[in-house]
Amino acid sequence: MSNDEFVPYIPAEKKIPEATATAIILGIVLALLMTAANTYLGLKVGMTVSASIPAAVISFAVLRGIFRRGTILENNIVQTITSTGESLAAGIIFTVPALVITGVWRGFMEHYIEITLIALLGGILGVLFMIPLRRALIVKEKQLAFPEGVACAEVLKAGESGGLGVAFIFIGIIGGAGVKLLISLFGYMKGAFETAWTGVGNSAYYFGTEISPLLVSVGYIVGLNVASLVFLGGIIGWVIALPIITSTQAATGQATMDTVWGIYASHLRYLGVGAMVVGGIWTIFSIRHAIADSVRAMLKGLGVGEGKKLKRTEQDLGFGFIWKAVVIVFIATAILYIFFTKMVFMGIFAAVLMVIAAFFFVAVASYIVGLVGSSNSPVSGMTICTLLFASVILILAGLEGKTGILAALGIAGVVCCAACTAGDISQDLKTGYIVGATPRIQQLTQFLGVIFPAFIIAPILHLLHQGYGFEKVGDAEFLAAPQANLFASLSKILFEKGDLPWNMLITGAIVGIILIVLDEILKAYKAPVRTYVMAVAVGIYLPIMMSVPIFIGGLLHFIVWRLMVKKGYKRVFGSIQRGILFASGLIAGEALIGIFLAIPRMANVPMPIETFNLGEVVPWIITIAIGAIVVFAFLAISLSSKGADES
Repeated sequence: MSNDEFVPYIPAEKKIPEATATAIILGIVLALLMTAANTYLGLKVGMTVSASIPAAVISFAVLRGIFRRGTILENNIVQTITSTGESLAAGIIFTVPALVITGVWRGFMEHYIEITLIALLGGILGVLFMIPLRRALIVKEKQLAFPEGVACAEVLKAGESGGLGVAFIFIGIIGGAGVKLLISLFGYMKGAFETAWTGVGNSAYYFGTEISPLLVSVGYIVGLNVASLVFLGGIIGWVIALPIITSTQAATGQATMDTVWGIYASHLRYLGVGAMVVGGIWTIFSIRHAIADSVRAMLKGLGVGEGKKLKRTEQDLGFGFIWKAVVIVFIATAILYIFFTKMVFMGIFAAVLMVIAAFFFVAVASYIVGLVGSSNSPVSGMTICTLLFASVILILAGLEGKTGILAALGIAGVVCCAACTAGDISQDLKTGYIVGATPRIQQLTQFLGVIFPAFIIAPILHLLHQGYGFEKVGDAEFLAAPQANLFASLSKILFEKGDLPWNMLITGAIVGIILIVLDEILKAYKAPVRTYVMAVAVGIYLPIMMSVPIFIGGLLHFIVWRLMVKKGYKRVFGSIQRGILFASGLIAGEALIGIFLAIPRMANVPMPIETFNLGEVVPWIITIAIGAIVVFAFLAISLSSKGADES
């Protein structure tokens, strides 16, 4: 069947409630919650997860279960607003924390207005620039699968006919929240196991693993290939590089654990930075033809889609609205950059660079997520290229030092928010296309999904920074913020010529090149596995104690797939989907409690963990028991005979 013959689930001539007040309010509430959770998750592990399917399932439970009403198009609006909001978190956490890490900003709340504007303006541009692409990429381009968008549409249709999995989400939320409370509030469970020792000469060795359902859930969602690559990065950094680095250094007299974490801060993470830079540049080069196709599609789409002349399911916001809104955003961004640089011409110039880069990378992000999905979108690579492009231009224009860092990261922040938002809403618009939503209404509600979450991101960043920090201090929990540290390092190199471990950066770049060559060989032979350089680079950067549970989650995904593959696609899809719903709940539960606990940590309020003492043995017994329960729950829920696929 051609695209022209496609018949949506709700036909164009049929009008049913869509953007109702109940759907909009529920969407905004879920968007705020998922934005908070994804901010925590992204800073902790450098990855974010889509909220579309969990939001769709929760929406059905609320609208049908509580209010005894709700159409499939109302539920589509809920997931649209929710996922638009959570995608904004990725755009911010990749760039804005770098301003604090570099010392350009002292904190987040002091710059609440600037952070809010970066999120708001970038998110709005992402929506605006995506609109001309909808018809070309979603309706007409047959090779673009938009996997998350199609999967969400299937969940919406299953819910319409009675299939739900909301119980799995809420079980996960309760479980994730409970484990986090037991670890971080009461101390009844161990949060991590780690050990370090000295080998031949002065070589230091380390092994550790976090006890975190959140990280296991991330591994389950991304699957075994990506989870294995993250773990491979941990092996490269912590099993291979760490002993080599420590063997070349004189004995310091420090405890071995202090030595290990000191080497991580001064050397290991820069190995990951070097690999990430190479990976980001290669990613953009490798998709150069897709980039050209996406830009051509956007240029063709401009001026198409005046709503009143078309059927309901073909109505987009018109070009007149788009260009007026873009002008307003440009003016607001120019004012923001003038404030950053204290120079009128430079601020306007930076705004021009931002609009060009945003237009370009919104097209790229929208096209690429159609090919490989949102989870594999090369946003980090796009942002690296934006930062390098903007930095070179700004340096040639005479900017340097902290002003240059602020201007470059300001441009990268807006562009990153635009790319992340556009990629996510592409999936939402594909979902809407399948179920028969009105594109114009979806696009209008996507603005709501940007506006409301933009106002809470700065306070969440402040809480997490004050409560946990971005550096490991003693035994305290910390947030690795890999992308933000990457951009901080790049900015210092470009504008301050900082004293960095160049040998580590160059070695990391060489590792990245080797991975790229190997991946191209695997690609040529159509191997079932790949060596995606960015996944390995993030694994090198992260402490291996985070990579281990991610790998376990990937193994659980593989086990479920293998056990169900003989029962057909529908059963495999349903099993994996149930596991993803449970994993999403675990992530949300642990992340939201983590944010909540940051409040007393920030205020130095005594916690029960400081007074309750069960000794050393009992917490480990509880930890092993609950860890086994989490693994069993993943398998039991995924392999259960009832679920969303049984509708």
